Amino acid sequence: MLVSAQSQAPGYKEALADLCKLYWYPLYAYVRHRGNSSEDAQDLVQGFFLHLIEYKTLSRVDRSKGKFRSFLLASLQNFLANEADRARCLKRGGKVEFVYIDLEEAEDHYGLESVEQLTPEKLFDARWAMALLGEAMNRLGGEYIAQGKESTFQALRAFLDPFNTKRLPPYEEVAAQLEVSVGSLKTQIHRLRKRYAATIREEISRTVSDPADVETETHELCEALIAAEGWVML
Repeated sequence: MLVSAQSQAPGYKEALADLCKLYWYPLYAYVRHRGNSSEDAQDLVQGFFLHLIEYKTLSRVDRSKGKFRSFLLASLQNFLANEADRARCLKRGGKVEFVYIDLEEAEDHYGLESVEQLTPEKLFDARWAMALLGEAMNRLGGEYIAQGKESTFQALRAFLDPFNTKRLPPYEEVAAQLEVSVGSLKTQIHRLRKRYAATIREEISRTVSDPADVETETHELCEALIAAEGWVML
């Protein structure tokens, strides 16, 4: 998807919009953490997205080093540095909506996070990873729903949370709920985790230009999640 957004071929705006819809919250939270109000942060993020389109910024990214996460943060930092004048922000498109932002939900989310111990950049990486995991989870849930197995997915999804190992329901309880043996349940969990890992990698691959970057990006996002454990919310 990143390659499509960079290409400037027909449909590139839609590809960029799809990526921005998934990952606007880390950008919004970063701008908020820089001391901007919720309304100003919303305007700045929308203005930033429009800036990407107006100046075709993605087309100038070195595809051999193209990680959407790193590119967006660096571009946002430059954009904010050039947007000290509030009037310029509004003129650029603060009242125009490129990506729908649920401001109330974003503020609820932002208000529940404890962020004092991490830098804005570390928080951005962690929130990006959370957004990516959330999208992978949504895709996986959609697959189960399409197969008529929504109840199975809901019963098993707790076993996918890497930070929930101490609060997992007993195997026996979940097996009884699904009317399967404990052995069968463990097999289902193993398959679900394997598919989840594959879906995460697929999602990461959408945000890099070179497939060789997937491994590095996976490692960096894992480090960000570990560093931010307990500080940001999924």
